[in-house]
Amino acid sequence: MSILAVVWDVDDTLFDYTAADRAGMRVHLTAEGLLDSYDSVEQAIARWRQITDRQWARFSAGETSFEGQRRDRVRVFLGKELTDDEADAWFSRYLRHYETAWSLFPDVLPALDALAASHRHAVLSNSSIHVQDRKLRALGVHDRFEVILCAAELGVSKPEAAAFLAVCDALELAPHQVAYVGDHPEIDGRGAADAGLLSVWIDRGDVYATVEPPVGPRRIASLAELPAILGTDTRFGAPSTFR
Repeated sequence: MSILAVVWDVDDTLFDYTAADRAGMRVHLTAEGLLDSYDSVEQAIARWRQITDRQWARFSAGETSFEGQRRDRVRVFLGKELTDDEADAWFSRYLRHYETAWSLFPDVLPALDALAASHRHAVLSNSSIHVQDRKLRALGVHDRFEVILCAAELGVSKPEAAAFLAVCDALELAPHQVAYVGDHPEIDGRGAADAGLLSVWIDRGDVYATVEPPVGPRRIASLAELPAILGTDTRFGAPSTFR
């Protein structure tokens, strides 16, 4: 059976989250006068990312709410017992800097254009619909997707099979008719493969450069390789760089 739809992760797949987060946090920490506590900006940003990953894991495990993980990121990073309002205010100030750095990866629009006529498109994200709906609109690609599902509203997160099956159900397609493209080798790559989708891991070579490739997903370095994997006849495309 051929692949009829492509479901996309958002952060670090379509949207360059890592670069935007680093740029936004750099400006935010400078504005908040917090860099004196660190040997370098890079050290401060690395600590923020570590805390983000730990709190996000708690949210994914159902131990806290989407808003709760944001507030706890701030509390742990600052080492202060902040009220919800205080934590929200700090995070909101960070968001203003972060959002000025939003951008798509350069291979995203060519890939979406190449696959627009041949495949249906959807989004499955471990974020919230409020966040991702607004982000996709700001980036100018919201209307490319007929379904947008997020963990905060679904009540289940990737890599759980139920998350992937929910988007297949929304598309009214069987898992083997759907491809999933994401940047995380385990959460996206192995999770989608285990759920029965054609799993494509976009390995951009930085965040998970030291991770052993999981068994199951196809591995690509650029979205230019995606049409060939999907068997699409298009001038846009490139052979895989992974052998």
